[in-house]
Amino acid sequence: MSLRPQIAQAAQRLLTATATHTPCAPIRDLVADVGQAYAVQQAVNARRASARSGRKIGLTSLAVQRQIGVSEPDYGSIFTDAAYSTGARIPMSKLLQPRVEAEVAFVLARNLDAEITLESVRNAIDYAVPAIEVVDSRVAGWDIRLEDTVADNASFGAYVLGSERKTLEELEPREVQMTMRVDGEVKSTGRGEDCLGDPLNAVLWLAETCARLGDPLQAGEVVLSGALGPVVPVMALTKVVVEIRGLGTVEAVFE
Repeated sequence: MSLRPQIAQAAQRLLTATATHTPCAPIRDLVADVGQAYAVQQAVNARRASARSGRKIGLTSLAVQRQIGVSEPDYGSIFTDAAYSTGARIPMSKLLQPRVEAEVAFVLARNLDAEITLESVRNAIDYAVPAIEVVDSRVAGWDIRLEDTVADNASFGAYVLGSERKTLEELEPREVQMTMRVDGEVKSTGRGEDCLGDPLNAVLWLAETCARLGDPLQAGEVVLSGALGPVVPVMALTKVVVEIRGLGTVEAVFE
């Protein structure tokens, strides 16, 4: 029996949730494994009108894995129509159930399509910047398992990049320390090593995975390497300020 009807149905469920601004039921009843969930992700992303600006890695922090109830990373695509600069005002009308997490983002200077090692990953990175990722689930109540978040583009909502850039000669990502304040109150803390031991390990995992699947990382892409601490829900008028010691600050207001 062909799996295409189930994949198409799952994709349509997520697309309808976005179009109607109404979270939907989980899609795990329609997919049998993570491979099928990635097929749903591809079908949904193919309907997106804006250009892809990079990739994101999810579920890299043990704290976040415990929150979601999974034990392995996932990945998705990020897009230009959901990219913001520090100080941005992000409209809640574009989001359903937003949460925020602090990350180290990397911008690539070279493709990562052959002989992928930790050294080649380091050499491919142009610079690092502090980032806020807005994760957002189309699934009602964040009732997700791994298949649900994978199909839902790794629960991507938006991202905000800071203005300060550091090369890897100036920064060791695993040594950074993060503090996230929401409306002035510390809500999340973490360290670089909380992201798979080193954010560069997360980029290595992503580069190997994408190359194996025939969609390698490209020069100019932004890579959101994964949360450094627990995610935090946000509401309208919330102000989020992230400080990553040694890298800089990034902030956003939700309106």
